[in-house]
Amino acid sequence: MSIKGTCIASSEDEFGPIYVYQTRSSRVLSFDGHVEQSCMNLNNPVQLMHQYTQAMMAGLMFVPEIKSATIMGLGAGSLAKSLLQHFDELMVYAVEYRQEVINTAKQFFHLPEDKRLQLSICDAIKYMKKPAAKSDIIFSDLYNSHGMEPRQIQLSYLKNCKKSLNKNGVLVLNFWYQDFESSHEIEDLLSLEFGEEILSFPVEGGNTIVLAFKNKIPTLKRKELLKLSEQLQQQTDIPVSRYAKRIWAQQQFKFAEKL
Repeated sequence: MSIKGTCIASSEDEFGPIYVYQTRSSRVLSFDGHVEQSCMNLNNPVQLMHQYTQAMMAGLMFVPEIKSATIMGLGAGSLAKSLLQHFDELMVYAVEYRQEVINTAKQFFHLPEDKRLQLSICDAIKYMKKPAAKSDIIFSDLYNSHGMEPRQIQLSYLKNCKKSLNKNGVLVLNFWYQDFESSHEIEDLLSLEFGEEILSFPVEGGNTIVLAFKNKIPTLKRKELLKLSEQLQQQTDIPVSRYAKRIWAQQQFKFAEKL
């Protein structure tokens, strides 16, 4: 199925083509002309259009005083723009393998020149061995024209991500559900590094979002979790509360005090 809209730009590098499509209200980045990598609302360029990117922001509920964030896989810069817009004091480190993707994000998707945004052209796996700085939260969204980058679930990568988090940091991963038999398979893989300190929830469209905690999942009651989600929702204009409710309904036992 081809992407709707008119192709307004295309380029190519050693890794393949890059397409930009446009409709009356949106602009889309694609690597193959069939799957949307990123989508931007032309009337509100910082709005997160895909539900899985909105859901990834739920990890911020558990980082009350966020100062630094790392994005593995820039795409068109949707997450970076949203973070910069809603968190004035936040430093964002974004890692992208392809210079041409960065060029496209700047030219067609309003990726800003901002002193709070540090871009690195690097293989994500290599970068995480020696990151520019430790982060309060890491968003890992490694995809190409063939689907999810399989190294996103390598133990060495997960271990380096964990090392690169601050004391109460959270690793947020976006998985394409169809690559796994079930969400339990994802948790089994991640538990080898993060133990039981993992929350996961499905998102419409087939994605599964995983929150992996460097240390303990906070001890919270339902009312407290929903309050955190409502505060974040008000700040970002993202429907975070629906994801908080989904997490609680499926994994409330993980918020209990550990004996």
